Amino acid sequence: MTQADIKQLSTSDLNGRIKEEKSTLAKLKLNHSVSPIENPLKITFSRKTVARLQTELRSRELALAKK
Repeated sequence: MTQADIKQLSTSDLNGRIKEEKSTLAKLKLNHSVSPIENPLKITFSRKTVARLQTELRSRELALAKK
């Protein structure tokens, strides 16, 4: 998911996507700890996606606080 796609999401959609991505990340980590997954870079990509979503959510919160 690109930054442009993230900016187009509403705040409630952002919260939903954060929850989905965090659960996906937890599943990937668990599966990788049990047996190595085929592409461990999926974990990194998922972690970065969560960070991007949280960053956008936080920037919106700060923008509302300034008003």
